[in-house]
Amino acid sequence: MTTLVCTSASKAAGPAAQTLPYPSFSSYVRARQPVLLRTARSLTGNPSDAEDLLQTALTKTYVAWERIEDHRALDGYVRRALLNTRTSQWRKRKVDEFACDELPEPDPVAAGDDPAEQQALRDAMWRAIMRLPARQRAMVVLRYYEDLSEVQTAEVLGVSVGTVKSAVSRALGKLREDAELGLVRR
Repeated sequence: MTTLVCTSASKAAGPAAQTLPYPSFSSYVRARQPVLLRTARSLTGNPSDAEDLLQTALTKTYVAWERIEDHRALDGYVRRALLNTRTSQWRKRKVDEFACDELPEPDPVAAGDDPAEQQALRDAMWRAIMRLPARQRAMVVLRYYEDLSEVQTAEVLGVSVGTVKSAVSRALGKLREDAELGLVRR
């Protein structure tokens, strides 16, 4: 019985490459794969990694197949290949942590840079903006949150540039006088 290794490789290599040189290797893999896979799972702890590990070990076994004199000791050979391959993978892994004498601490946060204070100020500002009349609120949001110019804000709202200037000025005055914002800024 002949089994194709790879159709593209067998066509390119000619008739000699159309059969596996070691048909007993296929029967060995079919018979022992469940046992060897359990061993690989015990080494990796992950079914996907175990399958990859077993595949690599079986590839190494296939390459050395004709050098193995005692085929009764194949399980030992494959287990050693599994262990050696896993050890090599473990040694090659990248280590991103290094031991040091002092623990790195983040720089202390300056008083004005406290994220909690910044969030409290943003929340208070938004509540104050929501207390503005709808027209002033729209102009402040377009002008300062959307970063539109006075001309662009006037175009969006369909009013004159002078109206935008005076309404934004009145809105900023109300925000400066807002009691809640005064408490948060202190």
